Amino acid sequence: MKLNTSLVKSTIVAALGGLLFGFDTAVISGTTSSLTESYRLSPGLLGVTVASALWGTIAGALLAGVLGERYGRRDSLRMMAVLYLISALGCAAAWSWYVLVGFRFLAGLGIGGSSVLGPMYIAEIAPARIRGRLVGFFQFNVVFGILLAYFSNSMVGLGHFGLSEWRWELGVTAIPAAVFLLMLFRIPRSPRWLVKKNRLSEARAVLEILGEENVEQELREIVQSIHLEQEQAGERLFSRRYRFPIFLAVSIGMFNQLSGINAILYYLNDIFAHAGFSKLSGNLQAVAVGGTNLLFTVLAMAVIDRVGRRRMLLIGAAGTALCLAGVSAIFFAGRHQNLLLWLLIGFIGFFAFSQGAVIWVYLSEVFPNTVRAKGQSLGSFSHWFMNALISGVFPLMAESSGGYPFAFFSAMMVLEFLVVWAVYPETKALSLEEMQTKLGIV
Repeated sequence: MKLNTSLVKSTIVAALGGLLFGFDTAVISGTTSSLTESYRLSPGLLGVTVASALWGTIAGALLAGVLGERYGRRDSLRMMAVLYLISALGCAAAWSWYVLVGFRFLAGLGIGGSSVLGPMYIAEIAPARIRGRLVGFFQFNVVFGILLAYFSNSMVGLGHFGLSEWRWELGVTAIPAAVFLLMLFRIPRSPRWLVKKNRLSEARAVLEILGEENVEQELREIVQSIHLEQEQAGERLFSRRYRFPIFLAVSIGMFNQLSGINAILYYLNDIFAHAGFSKLSGNLQAVAVGGTNLLFTVLAMAVIDRVGRRRMLLIGAAGTALCLAGVSAIFFAGRHQNLLLWLLIGFIGFFAFSQGAVIWVYLSEVFPNTVRAKGQSLGSFSHWFMNALISGVFPLMAESSGGYPFAFFSAMMVLEFLVVWAVYPETKALSLEEMQTKLGIV
């Protein structure tokens, strides 16, 4: 199968869902101060405001599989694009705090749905030899979207919109959302979904459009894989046989968020403000943090198959623990604020190089084919649930002193280092069958 124009275009369009995913989750960081002032929010209500999208994300991720099976991956992505668009316009025009929270929840539905459907669509249209790189483009776009959100907030901040600034920052999401929606009308359906619906002639036509060299052979392989999948659909995940992979999936999802990564990304401007930086300075430093995230994500994607998942997790846990301890010390002492940006950049670099790059790869490797989708969903759920929980309570943790949450996150990274060192297996260069033997799944 050649890397033809239709394949590249379809991948880029589906990956735009990742860009919106990253943009919509990080853009809230620039609005927290003006939202607090506009609606006179307590730290607890600010946490609810930020976490509202994350609870929507959990619901969206859980519903996405059902929608994707019923309406197809592409058409379900269109629904997610509509949710992005409606939520952006709704947030910009929100006439009360309750309305704002409601539209942020809608944004979360779009984020959660696209986080499942985008990679699923790309994986089903991509040739096996480059599937990893094409699916990895979705993750790249998530990180690029975070950087774009910080840059957008910085540009909007230069407009001096006063208390209405948050409306512009949240509303600007409507532009990429509209582009995403329009572009989704120019890509084909997933051939695998078409085969599932017994629409073989349409699937054959799509494979030809995507540049498949041996269409009939590929079509037969898809039919055989779907038959096998349907035969194994009744396999139970929660059984004694899978207890170790379940532990690995849940723990890596939880540790990913116990690092504080998303709470830091969401409240980045508040963190800089708490340390005494101006809003303009905070916005510019947020862009630097976002750029570091992007750079080290690309580096990790380039070396993950050589360095290994376990070693990268150990490096990241040690590095993030040290950086977070330094941030905590700055807030407790009230001194050396000039080091804050460098410690946060170090934290982001270590995180992006380790957990940020490893989590989704690891989740896809520790479960056998029969329960892989269910296992990945479980790991994803533990990740998003912990994200919502921590992001919701972060303002309360930081209210008395900004040092407490960072000290907690640092301690969790020390714990992660010990757990990974003691029990996590290395998965690089192992076939799925070899992994099952190594994990005791027989």
